Amino acid sequence: MSRYHNMIASALCAASIAVGFAVAHAQTPPPRQPRPAPATVPALNGAALYQSRCGGCHSIAANRVGPAHRGVVGRRAGSFAGYSYSPQLRGSNIVWTPANLDRWLQGPQAMVRGSRMFTTVANPAERAAIIAYLRTQN
Repeated sequence: MSRYHNMIASALCAASIAVGFAVAHAQTPPPRQPRPAPATVPALNGAALYQSRCGGCHSIAANRVGPAHRGVVGRRAGSFAGYSYSPQLRGSNIVWTPANLDRWLQGPQAMVRGSRMFTTVANPAERAAIIAYLRTQN
């Protein structure tokens, strides 16, 4: 092989190595992230959940087995006129904030022993949807 051919072969070899190196170290795009699941709380229908989980005893507008819930958010527990609350709930000094409603729905007896409510809502997304609905009923 002539000196000319050796130079061309060396140049081609060097170019091949350079291309291989560039390809091996090229910026690769980051892997595609899975699409986040849609938020569950907005997808839940708070009114329908309220009706199915609370409607057996409560109403928005009228006292039933339990007290009416119109305006419950921000109201002092045991204070709605015309309903006979347990002495424990009347004397609890709780204000129904969203956080207190969330605690209450997790376990009324744990929050106020002696209250007359025993039903719980275990699912946090359902609690949040019910509370969001109640906030619109003021």
